[in-house]
Amino acid sequence: MDALLAALADPARWRLVGLLAERPRSVGVLAQLAQARQPQTTKHLQTLERAGIVTSQRIGQRRVYALRSTALRELATVLGRLADTADQADNGPRATYDRQERALDAERLAAREAGWADGRSFTFHRSLTARPERVWRHLTETALLARWWTPDDLRVSELVFEARPGGRIVQAYRDAEVVENSDLVVGRAQGVVDDLRPGEHLAYRLCPLLPDGRPAFTAHIRMDLRPKGTGTGLDVHWRITDSTVGSADFVAGIETGFGQSLDRLAALLREHAHDTDSIDARSTR
Repeated sequence: MDALLAALADPARWRLVGLLAERPRSVGVLAQLAQARQPQTTKHLQTLERAGIVTSQRIGQRRVYALRSTALRELATVLGRLADTADQADNGPRATYDRQERALDAERLAAREAGWADGRSFTFHRSLTARPERVWRHLTETALLARWWTPDDLRVSELVFEARPGGRIVQAYRDAEVVENSDLVVGRAQGVVDDLRPGEHLAYRLCPLLPDGRPAFTAHIRMDLRPKGTGTGLDVHWRITDSTVGSADFVAGIETGFGQSLDRLAALLREHAHDTDSIDARSTR
């Protein structure tokens, strides 16, 4: 397949394939129709023949080439399978990508001057299968936070969360599929804890950083926990201030990205619904 794709990638060879799709033709005729020199045409045809795309035979003083449709049909089948996979309705990552693309376009158009997103807010609600005291640990303990506090395609590479008023927050992350030895940071944020009541309420500010190190905006994040049956109702509210023109991409990712993070938290708590706190702690070491 690699040889087939490489052979078809050249525009001159693609032109020859189109001419041979109409009928078998000699090298001389192909060179004339393609408006190319015959030696160059011969070399292109030989490449196509080695890739199994055309076949040839000598007839008198001429060498005549014909297209092998089988190779193209095989390629079409492979490409069709790839397209079907991408178009599957339940293809979550692709659907997320398309949603994110639409959001990016809209936010980039809106980001014309500083303060463009100030006052914007986002609200999230989750019903979690753990008591508030256990959820609280996942919201404030670094080892547990690192297991869920990124969207699906990222992972935490550095995390500081000092769970006290005035406590420092540092978050760095990288692509989830990057090899373990690599430290290719693709994003960083820093902030401070404003207020907390263990098991009930957590408030902090978080500033994603632009590539030059400047804050993109300030997110004021409030989390409220309440007992709900045998689990916990978690309400999260984001409010944006200090937005810069360069913050459009960050703002566009909040709803999808933080929503995915909360879904990971919910899945993590479901997975360990019957574990004790000591098991939770051991699993993060």
